[in-house]
Amino acid sequence: MTHPAQGPRTAPALAEEILAYYQQGKEDGRLRAGRRRLELLRTQDVLRRLLPSAPAKILDVGGGSGVHAEWLARDGHVVDLVDPVPLHIEQAGRLPGVRARLGDARALPFADDSFDVVLLLGPLYHLAEADDRTHALAEAYRVLRSGGLLVTATINRFAGLHDALNRERYFDPSRRSRIEAAARDGRLCNEGGNALFTTAYFHQPPEIARDLERAGFTPVGQYGVEGAAWLMGEVGTWLEDAARCELLLGALRLTESEPSLLGVSGHLLTAGGKP
Repeated sequence: MTHPAQGPRTAPALAEEILAYYQQGKEDGRLRAGRRRLELLRTQDVLRRLLPSAPAKILDVGGGSGVHAEWLARDGHVVDLVDPVPLHIEQAGRLPGVRARLGDARALPFADDSFDVVLLLGPLYHLAEADDRTHALAEAYRVLRSGGLLVTATINRFAGLHDALNRERYFDPSRRSRIEAAARDGRLCNEGGNALFTTAYFHQPPEIARDLERAGFTPVGQYGVEGAAWLMGEVGTWLEDAARCELLLGALRLTESEPSLLGVSGHLLTAGGKP
């Protein structure tokens, strides 16, 4: 078990290529339309079942432009958002009920035991080094009150391979070596042109569960976000039909915690409680 240091650490620098990627401003619209909206709807679906009744004090770490903070505040929660990208803080700061400030998951600018819920819905897959991920989990533990809830999002190890096959990028030899490397060890490096994403680490489901336990959290559950549906070409159309969308969400709940299928999703939510 990790023993979190008392008091916030000095904020480390964000990798330049990650900052440049998000300063393009594309993140705010990524989950709001098309097939990617499935990630938003399913994250809402799972979180609304896990979160305490409003108003809970929620810290959205690496919350980007506030795509999740917006609906959490609308649900009646008290939401603080931290993110290392200035553009994201500017965007999130305009949202009603959201307090946004610059910050890093590895050095949170908050006192011990400050929040009922901590969300790490982005940082862990941009911290390529295990030591940095350990610090992020230790900081989440530190600022979470006893009895509080942590929910992390990770990208699954083979998500890049599945996505590349689905969109026929795997057949491009200039991309294939990086896709295969990420499938082997989880590390996506995008040096030079023809980038697939930005620097990232892709987890195996048991790996992130072990990481939470080592950080002192009590397991609550793991939930595949998109299931296999994200690889189906029709999913964007289904989401536009209210009846089909509801049926789809119900179908995904049937297998969301099935161990043999957790890695099929593009993203995985792992929840833990602070004793």
